[in-house]
Amino acid sequence: MSNAVLELEGISKAYNKGKISEVSVLKGADLKLSEGEIVALVAPSGAGKSTLLHIAGLLDTPDSGVIRIAGEEVAHLSDRRRTAIRRAGVGFIYQFHHLLPEFSALENIVLPQLANGTAQAAAEAHATSLLSRVGIAERAHHRPAELSGGEQQRVAFCRALANQPRLLLADEPTGNLDPETSDQVFGTLVELVRETGLSALIATHNLDLAARMDRVMHLEHGVLV
Repeated sequence: MSNAVLELEGISKAYNKGKISEVSVLKGADLKLSEGEIVALVAPSGAGKSTLLHIAGLLDTPDSGVIRIAGEEVAHLSDRRRTAIRRAGVGFIYQFHHLLPEFSALENIVLPQLANGTAQAAAEAHATSLLSRVGIAERAHHRPAELSGGEQQRVAFCRALANQPRLLLADEPTGNLDPETSDQVFGTLVELVRETGLSALIATHNLDLAARMDRVMHLEHGVLV
């Protein structure tokens, strides 16, 4: 029995550009992400890494190919079932934190848990625990605008892990931070991923950060190598 949390087989995706031309972004990409593994996804801008992450996280559908999450084939499930799998089993982190500005750090982590059916008290306790893990428990009741860039991204990490997913997908998670803060925040992310034992696919331009992961995959001409 496979211990793969994410499997992509022959993933292809093209977009129409104008009325007659078509741009092929992915051309049969294959990936196997094992339980507890952290894999770097390296590619130049425009090469399709965001498309690949969106397909892996069920935010987009491939033109062809197979997607399995925890052994279940999910590419052609109903929208309702895909949403349920994504909500419970997949965490997302983006370059910009996308925190809800009117809510505190704690509330931003509680909300996705409530949407997933967790009781308020349990959601708040889990959110507090996550904030402690990333070293900013004392900032729990501050709104995003009152936090530094590094603190905002730490909260975004906690929110992504709020529902205890098996799979984490991150798209340039420290790309908008200065080099020193980026290094510190990325270290926090890796520690958090290791502690929770989940699997992570992390897109980055930073080869030094990529070298700290278990494997590095390059997206070249629509395929992963």
